[in-house]
Amino acid sequence: MLKSIGALFVSLLVFASWLLPAQTLDYQSHQLTDEGLLIQTSAGQLTLRFHQPAVVEVFYQNEGVKQLPSFTLPPKPQLLAAGLETQGEVLYYGTEALTVRVATQPLRLSFLRDGEVFLAEEQGLFVHDTLRGFRFQLKPDEKLLGAGQRVLGMDRRGHRLPLYNKAHYGYTTESEQMYFSIPGVISSHNYLLLFDNSASGFIDLGKTEADVLQFEAVGGRTGYLVAAGDSHQDTLQQYLQASGMPPLPPRWALGNYASRFGYRTEQEARDTVQRFVDQGFPLDAIVLDLFWFGPDIQGHMGNLAWDKAAFPNPEQMIADFRELGVKTILITEPFMLTSSNRWQEAVREDVLALNLAGKPRTFDFYFGNTGLIDVFKPEAAEWFWQIYHGLMQQGVAGWWGDLGEPEVHPHDAIHRLPQGTATADEIHNAYGHEWAKMVFERHVRDYPTLRPFIMMRSGAPGSQRYGMIPWTGDVDRSWDGLKPQVELALQMSLFGFGYIHSDLGGFAGGETFDAEMYTRWMQFGVFQPVYRPHAQEHIAPEPVFHDGTTQRISRDFIRLRYRLTPYNYTLAYQHSTRGLPLMRPLFWLEPDNPDYLTEKNSYLWGDAFLVAPVTEPGVSSWTVNAPAGVWFDFFAGTAYQGGQKLEVPVTLETIPVLVKAGSFVPMVAPLQSLDQYSTKQLELHYWHHASVGQSEGELYDDDGHSRTSLEDGAFELLQFSARNQQDQQLAISLSRQGDFPGMPAARQLMLVLHQAPTQWQQVQLGEQRFTIQAEALAEGETGAWRNRDGAIVVQFSWQQDTQLQLR
Repeated sequence: MLKSIGALFVSLLVFASWLLPAQTLDYQSHQLTDEGLLIQTSAGQLTLRFHQPAVVEVFYQNEGVKQLPSFTLPPKPQLLAAGLETQGEVLYYGTEALTVRVATQPLRLSFLRDGEVFLAEEQGLFVHDTLRGFRFQLKPDEKLLGAGQRVLGMDRRGHRLPLYNKAHYGYTTESEQMYFSIPGVISSHNYLLLFDNSASGFIDLGKTEADVLQFEAVGGRTGYLVAAGDSHQDTLQQYLQASGMPPLPPRWALGNYASRFGYRTEQEARDTVQRFVDQGFPLDAIVLDLFWFGPDIQGHMGNLAWDKAAFPNPEQMIADFRELGVKTILITEPFMLTSSNRWQEAVREDVLALNLAGKPRTFDFYFGNTGLIDVFKPEAAEWFWQIYHGLMQQGVAGWWGDLGEPEVHPHDAIHRLPQGTATADEIHNAYGHEWAKMVFERHVRDYPTLRPFIMMRSGAPGSQRYGMIPWTGDVDRSWDGLKPQVELALQMSLFGFGYIHSDLGGFAGGETFDAEMYTRWMQFGVFQPVYRPHAQEHIAPEPVFHDGTTQRISRDFIRLRYRLTPYNYTLAYQHSTRGLPLMRPLFWLEPDNPDYLTEKNSYLWGDAFLVAPVTEPGVSSWTVNAPAGVWFDFFAGTAYQGGQKLEVPVTLETIPVLVKAGSFVPMVAPLQSLDQYSTKQLELHYWHHASVGQSEGELYDDDGHSRTSLEDGAFELLQFSARNQQDQQLAISLSRQGDFPGMPAARQLMLVLHQAPTQWQQVQLGEQRFTIQAEALAEGETGAWRNRDGAIVVQFSWQQDTQLQLR
């Protein structure tokens, strides 16, 4: 009886400890060093470090509290000097852009921009044996975006969400937990707050307490980042400059892919590629799912070597595809089945996560009994990479990393980091990140001139610097699966994952082919960062296997995708240099418009396009939430006044795609493969309107594959500007700067001026003057004419900075 009472007393004490408030930290001293502001507290050290003028890292290191490395920040970050002022018992540490106010009695941090507090710790840090995190004050009117892949609406305030990357097979219009969680938010008050922690946990966005934002985790790093620039765009750019800008992908990554689950034989893959060629569909890549290393779904994961019975001549197949401009991408997974051919080697080389007895941790999941490669252990990462290296020697061009949440990750699996061991729960959310880092860094080491292609399902903040191309997972093959794709893409893009995309047409389920739904998804895909139809094979995901109408519409839109390559590739350049995502939210144009903050269907594709995918069957018009300004229907030419919701007519052949007045959009002729891409023959489209006085545009061009093009300056930037003088005269300036091997010395330019006033009759090109003709000119001829849509077309050879005037 006494033993029972004693045990109950101990249990009550443990329970009561969970009810205790967070420990109050007392300020003791501070020191300003090259490593930042170091504050000694009663529990340990607090470090404040600026990584950019508007990005500060806050890192609490309480004594006796295990810490893990930051995965968000680069291993050797570039720190920025900041100033320190003392006013009584308050320290002010900061730059001209951002200041941290450190109240010492008690110790509390708040963050100021232009002298105003925009964010403040509430209780601040809390640490218990199995729970740690932070609490921040929320203002009543704040809206909160973020937390990664969820289907909840754009404003996530009022939700309590798990921070644990987890597959959600066949999701549709609701999901609180998916493949790629992000422990951070973007506030309507223009700041980004990120919990720098890789452990399993929760983010409570005012759900439990309406005025409190709480991050919590079972372990991991007790640190966070705050970014707050002059605008939402500036905030994202500075965050990415701190955590790592996404590198340029190979240009072919913007093309069309053949992909399914999966091609079972070499002959099936060859036949599929040939169908694309024969039917006139552009194609740049084929993705081989798990049948490349085994004849069926279960029992072979971990082989990661060609099944020669099904793929007897893989190197010749890859080479033949390459001759057609088609690159080969292979799936890999981090699971090593005990039945696989490499299991004994993996055990012998000690590359697997361990159990508590120091042996490989094995467990059952859908594909069989397995272990998990310990990508955190450098020796294991090198062993894993050698498999990739060998396949690249055979000609493989890109990698698809699947199941990298990891999909099954026993909590008692032990991983070995250079800094020490960690349980699965401590580093679960960083597994995909470390896997991408492994592939990226070793690819750069062994193939330093080539841009890596790394498509992965899961990662963490900071993964973008390793070129990760994520997708939205195993979405249901239905209208309800299509509906959340803009929301998912925008939420990920706002944290730097600009190449987020969906399995076009949907992946999971579906008993019969829905041609209309499939067509709408394929149309939307033109204005997604990656164009990859992918699905379970019982309904073909590739358009070449469907009816004539579906083929025709899909082919037209895929060709449009290829025509837009100069524009799309310029978006990739802007993403790598300025952090601008390819898909952009409407509130970037009007940040004070609350309606745009929650808009989850209409979005911007770069600066020029406004896109609203059709997500319901049988419609003849579709609502577009259009920001202020004049917009033109890309297909019909109809003009719309923005600042309102528009009803745009659609047919099965079109979705709402509007072009902003004053936009420049460079294009090329359709191509079979982006291997043939060149800007030597270039179209430059401009949409004129009297309301636009001045506008600008640009085009980025390089060789499409050299990894160091940006840092070496091996590229050309073409810049365009327009100045309208009350519709009496339009001046167009064209300039070019830079150089790269193979750059066109001159371009045959076709300048297309849409919506040009009918009274314009003359074009002055430098010292030459032309009368605008009624009939089209011959290819290569210099002059101007009106096409059947009324646009003025000016043709000439462009070699140097050029001025045009139309009147």
